[in-house]
Amino acid sequence: QVQLVESGGGLVQAGGSLRLSCAASGRTFSSYAMGWFRQAPGKERESVAAISMSGSSTYYADSVKGRFTISRDNAKNTVYLLMNSLKPEDTAVYYCAAKRRTVATTPAEVGSWGQGTQVTVSS
Repeated sequence: QVQLVESGGGLVQAGGSLRLSCAASGRTFSSYAMGWFRQAPGKERESVAAISMSGSSTYYADSVKGRFTISRDNAKNTVYLLMNSLKPEDTAVYYCAAKRRTVATTPAEVGSWGQGTQVTVSS
């Protein structure tokens, strides 16, 4: 399985932006569909965005559509999540996720997780 390391979280004011990065180990990164999940205190982990192996297809939760953009660079074994117009309700630990071939839409489908990075949006 691929190993994942996230970076880029932090504290930002409402309306601000952050970019998360997830670096993957191994030489088979392009064989994995990638995604970002988040988990707020007392809530279940939920899918935020996902991207296909080639990057040609992307998927977003309704709550972040138009504000978040997922992308990947297979040459750098890295997936990104650009978050604009952040809201306090976006506050959560964000996890990078990998699944062979097809995107994971639920946590149970994920093959590999990163350690998580905290995003806090102040009002």
